[in-house]
Amino acid sequence: MKGSGHSASCKIALILVLFLLGALAMVASVCLGSMNFSVRESLRAVFIPDDSPARLIIWNVRLPRVLSGGLVGICLSLAGCILQGVMRNHLASPSTIGVTSGASFIGYLTLVAFPQFSHLLPLGSILGAFLTTMAIYLLAYDKGVSPVKLILSGMAISAVFGAFNDIIRSFSSEQLANATGFLVGSLNGVAWKNFILILPYALAGIFLCLFLPSKMNILMLGDEVANSLGVRTESFRLFLITVSSLLAGAAVSVAGLISFVGLIVPHIARLLVGSDYKYLFPASIALGSMLVILCDLIGRMVLPVGEISVSVVLSFVGAPFFLYLLRTKDAK
Repeated sequence: MKGSGHSASCKIALILVLFLLGALAMVASVCLGSMNFSVRESLRAVFIPDDSPARLIIWNVRLPRVLSGGLVGICLSLAGCILQGVMRNHLASPSTIGVTSGASFIGYLTLVAFPQFSHLLPLGSILGAFLTTMAIYLLAYDKGVSPVKLILSGMAISAVFGAFNDIIRSFSSEQLANATGFLVGSLNGVAWKNFILILPYALAGIFLCLFLPSKMNILMLGDEVANSLGVRTESFRLFLITVSSLLAGAAVSVAGLISFVGLIVPHIARLLVGSDYKYLFPASIALGSMLVILCDLIGRMVLPVGEISVSVVLSFVGAPFFLYLLRTKDAK
């Protein structure tokens, strides 16, 4: 198993530092914005109910947005880690292979055809992510997963779902008028109800990830070795696809199409703590939440009036990173 060269204690210390930085990013995102508040004012607004402007802004707007953004980052990062292991391709992520496009398509259908069942949006997105991932995996499988076929299959499926999404947006703009954040990949307008909606699915996916590291490490050794060590590779891959779909679908149901988190974060985490999933998962959790929260904060503060959606900020960061990866040996 390829590692980062650090000892176990160093990796644990590094992961703790990442979680600390993530907590600082959350504090900064709660305190800063069109109106800035001190840490003391923010803590008072969170824990002491009153009618102050700080309480109204922080408790009703910023805190649910920051918490939801953190969960979205965690879900997409873990989904990216899992997909890269299943596909054996470091370019695989929910966005680059089209999984989020499939999830958003079912999400659009849910909002348009069954608006009275909007609380089922996470389930629809999860189902869309699962079916899309299975289709891409089957199309790319030829006595193993071909990296080239994987990317091409993902691009084709993403284009098809993108076209369907455009059709739905064109003919059902009125029904989608209250879901602008979902349409553009943004955390703008995310409230406590959205956080509560995603929370059980995110927690379920994170909980399942606790039991995956050892088997995923074995799976990375190859199918023959994994089978000889007692891992039923095909059924385990199906389970991994289900978990990644649960995570990606939950993220899409709250924030819409958020790109590149599942691609960038696993790579950075791998550079820091190595390829052992025992360390890769927690490092990705810390980095993923921090990345989305900071990019959302940048989007809120970069313009004097209005904001840039988090998906746009992430695209400016992720697209050059993706092009860089295409030129590395791992992408070949």
